[in-house]
Amino acid sequence: MEITMINIYRTDDQILHEVHEIHEGVWVSLSAPTVAETQKMADELDIDIDDIRASLDEEESSRIELKDGYTLILVDVPITEIRHDREVYTTLPLAIILTQDIIMTVSKEEHNAVIAAFIDGKIRDFSTKKKLRFVYQILFRTAMLYQAELRIMDKKRIEIEEHVGDKTEDSDLIALHELESTLVYFATSLRANRVVLERLSHYKRLQQYPDDIELLEDVVVETQQAIEMASIYKDIINGTRELLSSVLNSRLNNVMKYLTSITLVMAFPTVISGLYGMNVAGMPFANDINGFMIICVMIIVICIVVAFWLKRNKML
Repeated sequence: MEITMINIYRTDDQILHEVHEIHEGVWVSLSAPTVAETQKMADELDIDIDDIRASLDEEESSRIELKDGYTLILVDVPITEIRHDREVYTTLPLAIILTQDIIMTVSKEEHNAVIAAFIDGKIRDFSTKKKLRFVYQILFRTAMLYQAELRIMDKKRIEIEEHVGDKTEDSDLIALHELESTLVYFATSLRANRVVLERLSHYKRLQQYPDDIELLEDVVVETQQAIEMASIYKDIINGTRELLSSVLNSRLNNVMKYLTSITLVMAFPTVISGLYGMNVAGMPFANDINGFMIICVMIIVICIVVAFWLKRNKML
């Protein structure tokens, strides 16, 4: 099924169907909605439009709020974007609004991976009528998606690490820095999501059944695991970045050492030719017919001796 701006779904016998009217037990999915569409939903469901549009602001932080007649749950979900022909990872807010009769999700992205997983049938055994359990399943899917993205980032780190040496480029260092920055954002979002999960377990207003509580515990465990993965991968990437910096610095030092040695070898011919270029009488071999060849041979011999000495001392 294709996600449009406003979609209404209902499950019957664990099969998801798209319907055209809002009634009890449906799921309303808003993806990149316009102002007019959010206003329409606000009027129809008696929800504050600012709460519906909360997830459309990238700076909104994860939280849970109990309002008159509905509950707002805001969490960060991971997404993949293409910037400058490169795949980058970031997070965006996802709003989940629970009313007495329906559940609504609002996302700034038209193809939110978490929501798309339910619509495309990748997640089975969920019901739009069991609203709180559905919320926990969304949160569980979010935690698992974080873990999947973290593993992908670690594989990219391994690919960079495998050709450390002569193939190391400055672009590898930049790529590692981007991964490290992403991990910081992921860890921050995951910690905020964990706070929301902890508050969910304490709200008596949200009726929870034993199966729901068990699922919530699983969500907390998976979220905590994702936080630990982000922390571990960040430390590993930091070590890899330092290794690449050391390799690049070592390569630069070798180049500078080589150029210095070449300069030292070439200094003797320059000095000798400079001395013989002066209009001063009495220079050795100045009046010898073979003087030029003798001086050239002397210069070559001196250069060879100096080069041999530098090589012997591992300076060339």
